[in-house]
Amino acid sequence: MPIFVGLLTTDIAIPEADSLKEKRHVLSGLLTRLRNRLKVAVAEVAYQDCHRLARIATVTVSNSTAQTHRMLSAASQFIQSQPRVTVQSETVEII
Repeated sequence: MPIFVGLLTTDIAIPEADSLKEKRHVLSGLLTRLRNRLKVAVAEVAYQDCHRLARIATVTVSNSTAQTHRMLSAASQFIQSQPRVTVQSETVEII
């Protein structure tokens, strides 16, 4: 049985964050909602010391590429729908 791992890497801006504390507050809520709604693994992976930028990685595992793409697409749409962040770029990898 094949196993597919999908990785969505998203660079986001948090324009209203004036401190790392405000950034963590926005990111914490976003990451928790992603985990709870989509049942994916997600973490901040870069720009931890910059208060207005973040890179988040979202990972899912499935036995079909179609399902992997659907999950990552849903995660991308969810992130883009958040009013407190602006998506600057994203990449998708399926292994």
